[in-house]
Amino acid sequence: MRPLDEKETTQVFEKLFKFTGPNLKHLLERPAVEGPDPEPGRYCLRLHKNRVYYASEALVRRATAVSRPRLAAVGTPIGKFTHHGAFHLTVHALDLLAAHARRRVWLKPDTERSFLFGNSVPKSSLARITENTKAGDGIVVMSMADVPLGFGVAARSAQDCRKADTNAVVVLHQADAGEYLRKEEELM
Repeated sequence: MRPLDEKETTQVFEKLFKFTGPNLKHLLERPAVEGPDPEPGRYCLRLHKNRVYYASEALVRRATAVSRPRLAAVGTPIGKFTHHGAFHLTVHALDLLAAHARRRVWLKPDTERSFLFGNSVPKSSLARITENTKAGDGIVVMSMADVPLGFGVAARSAQDCRKADTNAVVVLHQADAGEYLRKEEELM
């Protein structure tokens, strides 16, 4: 387990910034609430094998006592680096993204299941969308009860959604809570 180097940090922050915007600073600057120490410090990002973890400094200090081969994980895994060096957010980051997201879409109750099966979001499934959403923005997909279901990338701007055909894709699927069941072996 080690801190991210400059190139890795840039890739992770660019991906997180796509979803959180200026709220990104709140992810790392907020005081940690986990850990056995009375002053657990702040949150930080660490790389173990090819996965990036979001953990409190106190937890990271304690994890250094465990040898690398025996250490399974520390904190919340938020993404992983591919063999080619690209960074991908995983479904584990959903809670962090939902808490700090700039853009959201809400799905109609009868269409949530389709998204949870790994499908992109068509206009007919859309109940609401955040104003000023542009194509290419990171979006957190929510149920009408404000439960985060997953995240993706906007295929169309909010204005284009109004004019689009009912079968037009609005949000391209990236990850959803259904992956915990569909890809159970891959996630760990």
